Amino acid sequence: MFNPEEFPAFIHQLPEADLPVKNLQGWISRGKTGLLLFLISREEVHLPEHSHGDQWGIVVGGSMELTIGTVTRTMKKGDSYFIPAGVLHHAILHKGFQAIDYFDDPDRYREKSS
Repeated sequence: MFNPEEFPAFIHQLPEADLPVKNLQGWISRGKTGLLLFLISREEVHLPEHSHGDQWGIVVGGSMELTIGTVTRTMKKGDSYFIPAGVLHHAILHKGFQAIDYFDDPDRYREKSS
């Protein structure tokens, strides 16, 4: 039976992402021009300020506090966000947070080695 707090089993069969932050788990689908990341935060996670290429995402579960530049918003299920290339941003992902993110860089994350 499908648990709505998880992604479906076929997502878990994708390559697991080697993420640089504890308590985050993600699976990647890589294309020629971008990378899709299915992300779960099993505990509260503080993502430090950073920047990279364009990123678009949608929250599919839980919530986060997202600061893009100087604007902070609470993002909940169904909310989408766009982070332009080079813009500093940081976030607090609350326990149970789930998102699907698309990065315009197909090499944004590597696959976790076995």
